Amino acid sequence: MSSVDKAAALQGERSAILDLLFQVIQERKSGSADKSYTVSLFQKGLDTILKKTGEEAIELVIAGKGGKREEIVYEAGDLLYHLLVLLSYYDIDPEEVYRELRRRFGFSGIAEKESRGT
Repeated sequence: MSSVDKAAALQGERSAILDLLFQVIQERKSGSADKSYTVSLFQKGLDTILKKTGEEAIELVIAGKGGKREEIVYEAGDLLYHLLVLLSYYDIDPEEVYRELRRRFGFSGIAEKESRGT
């Protein structure tokens, strides 16, 4: 099933787009860099992936401060993409993150932090 077919099958599921994007990132890990920004990130290595993730986080903060909805949405998309590249680098499926978020659901943030002992 092609990525486009997968997207059509998953249409309407809000978090499914993140899963689909992660699958595409996984598929592109070993492709040709001249055709894929994703591949070029993997070929440049962890430091580049971390740098780009950090840059996108800062850009989102700046957009948030500016308060322009469309800029916030755009930068949030960039950050989510680079976060998924980082997870893919370490072969961490987003489901592991979803599971962690489900574990925390219903805890107050303060109680959750105290449970970590830090």
